[in-house]
Amino acid sequence: MNPPDSEKTEGRRSPRNDEELAPHGRESVAVEFAGVDEVSVLPWSGLIQRGAASKAAKRVARRIGLTRKWATLLVVLGGLFTTSSTITVLVVSLETIAKDLGTTVTVLNWSITGPMLAFGVVGPAYGKIGDLHGHKKVYVYGLLLAGIFAGATAFAWNAASMVTFRLLSAVAGAATGPAAMAYVNRLFEPHERVRPLGLWSFTTAGAPVLGVVMGGPLVQAVGWQMIFVIQAPLLIIASLVAWRLLPQTSRSRDVTFDVKGTVTLGIGATLLLLAVNRGHSWGWTSPVIILAVVVSVGSLWLFVRVERTANAPLLPLEWLRTPNIILPISIQSLLNFAYMGGFIVVPQMLEIGLGFTPAHIGWLVIARPLSFSIVAPIGSFFTMRVGERVAGVVGALGIVGSMVLLGTIGAGTPDWTIALGLGLSGVGFGIAGPALGALVSNSVDDETVGVAGAMQQLLSQMGAVLGSTVMISIHEMTASSGVVQSYAYALMSGVVTAVLATLLAFRLRPSDRTAAP
Repeated sequence: MNPPDSEKTEGRRSPRNDEELAPHGRESVAVEFAGVDEVSVLPWSGLIQRGAASKAAKRVARRIGLTRKWATLLVVLGGLFTTSSTITVLVVSLETIAKDLGTTVTVLNWSITGPMLAFGVVGPAYGKIGDLHGHKKVYVYGLLLAGIFAGATAFAWNAASMVTFRLLSAVAGAATGPAAMAYVNRLFEPHERVRPLGLWSFTTAGAPVLGVVMGGPLVQAVGWQMIFVIQAPLLIIASLVAWRLLPQTSRSRDVTFDVKGTVTLGIGATLLLLAVNRGHSWGWTSPVIILAVVVSVGSLWLFVRVERTANAPLLPLEWLRTPNIILPISIQSLLNFAYMGGFIVVPQMLEIGLGFTPAHIGWLVIARPLSFSIVAPIGSFFTMRVGERVAGVVGALGIVGSMVLLGTIGAGTPDWTIALGLGLSGVGFGIAGPALGALVSNSVDDETVGVAGAMQQLLSQMGAVLGSTVMISIHEMTASSGVVQSYAYALMSGVVTAVLATLLAFRLRPSDRTAAP
C-alpha cells in the first residue's frame, strides 16, 4: 500500500514499531489547534492477522482520522490513566477500609497521599532513566511492576501493608507520566502539541478524579479488595500491549543520573508532609515532629546545593528564574492544592459529616471529570484566541468560585449545589491546564522537555499532596466546631491558594501563537 499523500508532503515517514523516535528540532512554538495531518493505517504490523479484518481496521482508522502518532499517544495515555486513576480510588471509602483494617482514617490517608507524593517525586528520575535506556522500556516495566504491587494490595492485612503496597505500586506507575510527555515531544511537531498536551493534562488531572467517582460504587458493590484484583491483570496486560505496540525512543549515552538530588528531594518532601499530617495528633512541639521539620529543611537545602553543582541536575535551577517555566508550574501546583485537596475532603465531608452513601457520593463527584472533559478541548480553542495569561486567570477564578461554593455545604444543601461546586473546579482546570502546559513546553528546548514535564508533574503532585494533607490537618484541628464546619474551614485554605494562583496568572507572558484556520 502506498503511503498517504500527507506523509509524502511532509517528507518523512511515521515511525514504525521498530524505529526510534527522536526529538524534533527546535523552532518557534505556536499555540494552535492541530488538525489531522495524516491519515494512516493502524500503526503496528502483526497486531491482527492480514486479510479482511486488517482491511476493515484500516478503513475504520481512515474514517475516524486515526493516525499512527495519535494511536501511539492513546496507548501511552491509556497506561497513564490506569495508574493515575487508582491513586484516589479509595477516597470515598476510607472509613469503611479503616474499620476493616483496624485503623483510623487519618492513618489510612497515607495510602492516598503517599502514592500521590511518590508519583511526583520519582517522576524526574524516570525522565532521566528514559533518556538513557529508552522511554518504551521504562514505561513497560513501570506498568508491569505497578500491576504486581496492585495485586499484592488486595491482600493487605493492616494499615502498614496497605500503605507500603500502594506506595510501591505508585513508585512503579510514576514512570508513565514522563514517558507520555516524551512521546508527545517525539510524535508531534512543536506547533501541533496543544491538543496532545491537553489530553496529557486531562489524563494527569482527570484520572485521579475519576478514580474517586469509580471507587465509591465499586467498594460498595464488590469490596475494596476486588478493585486491586481487577486492576492487577489490567496493568499487566497493558504492559504487554505497550511492549508490542509502542515504538522505541532514541537513547542518549551521555545522560547522567542525579542520585543525590533524587534522594535529598524525596527525603525532604516526605518528612515535610509527615510533619504537616501528624503535627496535630502527635503535637507540634513533640520531638518527632521537630526532628522531621529540621531534617526536612536540611534535606531540601542540601537538594538546592546539590543541584547547583550537578552536571545533569534533576531540576535545572535556572528554570526558577524563567517566568514562563516557574510561573505556570507554580500556578498549576497552587491550583492542584485546591483542586485535589478539595476533591479528597469533600467526599469525606459528605460521608462522615452528612451521612451520604458511597454510591450517592460517586454520582455527585462525577460532575468534576465530566465538566473537565467537556471544557478541556474548548479550553484549547480559548487559549488560542485570548492567550495563556487570560486562560490562566479565568481558570484560576473558576477554582476560586468552586472552593467558596463547596465551603457553604451543610445539612439540606441540594445535590445540584454540590455538583455545581465540584463542576466549577473541572471547568477551571480544564481552561487553565492546557494553557499552563503549553507555556512550559514552549519555553524549554526539545532535549529538556521531558525533564520539564517531570518537574511539572512533581510540583503539581506536591501541590495535590499538600492540599489534601493541609486540609485534613485543618479539619482535625477545628473538629470541635463540628464535622461539617471543620471541613468548611479546611476548604478555605483552597480559596487562599486559588486566589494566589490567580494573582500569579496575571504575570504570565503569552507565547507566540498562530490562530487556528
